[in-house]
Amino acid sequence: MATEAGAPPVSFVLNGEPVAVADGTSLLDALREELGCRSAKDGCSPQGQCGCCTVWVDGAPRVACVTPVRRIAGRRVTTVEGLPSEQRDRWAAAFVAHGASQCGFCTPGIVMRLAALDETAPGGGVTRRDVEAGLRAHLCRCTGWQSIVEAACDALGIGETTTAPAPWRDPLLASWRAQIEGPAFQVSGPDVVLGGGGFADDAAPPGALVQLGADAPLAPDLRAARAVHGRVQGRNSTVPLTHPVELPAGEWALTLQTTWVEPAYVEPDASWSLPGGRPAPPLANGGAFGGKARSPVPARARDLADRTGEAVRVLWRREDVVRRGPKRPPLAIALRPDGSGVVRVASTEGSADLEPLAARVAALCPGVDVEQVEVPGPPVARELRGAGWAEVLAARHALEAPAAPPGAGRAHVMLPGAGSAGVEVRLHEGERGRVEVDVWAGEILCPVTLRSYALGAVHQALGLVWSEGVAVDGAGEPVDLTIRSFGILAARDMPEVVVRLHEEEGWPVNGSDAVFVAALAAAWVADGLPSRWPTRRAAVRAPFRDVARSGG
Repeated sequence: MATEAGAPPVSFVLNGEPVAVADGTSLLDALREELGCRSAKDGCSPQGQCGCCTVWVDGAPRVACVTPVRRIAGRRVTTVEGLPSEQRDRWAAAFVAHGASQCGFCTPGIVMRLAALDETAPGGGVTRRDVEAGLRAHLCRCTGWQSIVEAACDALGIGETTTAPAPWRDPLLASWRAQIEGPAFQVSGPDVVLGGGGFADDAAPPGALVQLGADAPLAPDLRAARAVHGRVQGRNSTVPLTHPVELPAGEWALTLQTTWVEPAYVEPDASWSLPGGRPAPPLANGGAFGGKARSPVPARARDLADRTGEAVRVLWRREDVVRRGPKRPPLAIALRPDGSGVVRVASTEGSADLEPLAARVAALCPGVDVEQVEVPGPPVARELRGAGWAEVLAARHALEAPAAPPGAGRAHVMLPGAGSAGVEVRLHEGERGRVEVDVWAGEILCPVTLRSYALGAVHQALGLVWSEGVAVDGAGEPVDLTIRSFGILAARDMPEVVVRLHEEEGWPVNGSDAVFVAALAAAWVADGLPSRWPTRRAAVRAPFRDVARSGG
């Protein structure tokens, strides 16, 4: 029994066993901090908006981070560990077979949400639409949703998958392909699906001091640290998106301005360290799209551990990630008919050197001059996926795109030293449109992994063109601080994506970056090349064929 002096115990049943914790905390913190159940994850910290902490209460899915533990007194709580073994193994196997888990941080909560449909699936008429409706409560940043929907349909036996699952995946080849695409160490398997991806805070030693949030005082545990800060309220502003970099004067064949974009990796920055030890890296089973490449959290954990002589955990809340984490740099691109031109890149106080970004643009797009423009705003980073160069290269391909019917766009991108991809976007086909992708990336190694990364690249590209952005006030401070405010496309917003992989002789190379750039260009062409991204922030939830016909 885990109780605290002065607080009445709350008793309930966890995975079939009676337990008790002191009142005054959330169900998520009770599970993770006091009952040792680390499969439930804290992704929004805590706003109740990412779904990573979803568990069952009396058999029904519930978000644990905003559920006071007192509300589950006398009730039954089930996490993935408490699912019947047949059910747990069936869902984990389906996710592995379809490549529906990459980093694995979000998947335990998703499995708990969708496995609840098992109760109604036999003869109950559960459909793909029901799966997508269940995913509205969740955020996955890696997979692009489609593989998750396919895995769920497979696990539920409702026969609505669009691709056959792989009967077997070689873990070594899957990890090799993932590292090429990431690029970061990543493994796949049932343990990852069920939350065992090796995330930093899951392995923190018991009794470590806690710093919750940037520059917060140390507390003896997370319960005490939350008491200092109080509850984190979810906040979405009414401030409109801005495009802070002005276009250069002149006559141009094509122009584009972009806004601040949050990388939105689901695991907030976290680390822990022993005195004199090596701090746990904030990257576990994935690369966070480059967003954690320069995270200050590990150095902070080591410094505090050395100063106090005790183990220290440092955790960023979602608001800390949004305020202090790097953004995709806003751009202003102006191209002449021959593809030459100027790109202006936003640089902010405290940002890392952007010269490597400029060098990458110069190498990929000869004739395009790069200018850095100082603007007030959050830090920006060149390490984020394709930051700057992907937009410029997509603009070059959009300028040269072949003629296409309204609502359609095509692009083929070849990246030096990497792979190539062709993407066609057809917004009028089917209920929500269709995207067809062809990928050449050398030896495929693991088709499930490469397909999963291609699906994720399409999802991220469509979001960047259509809907993603973070509002920043006049002083340069982000004011949209919740996951739901970032404009990330939900499962129900995604068109059907068909991926064709083409085996080649030769060494395996990255293929998803070419997919990302080609999808940016094709989606922009299909929208009619409006001069600002995102093109359809307010209309993202409308059927794509209707949006396309109304001009976005």
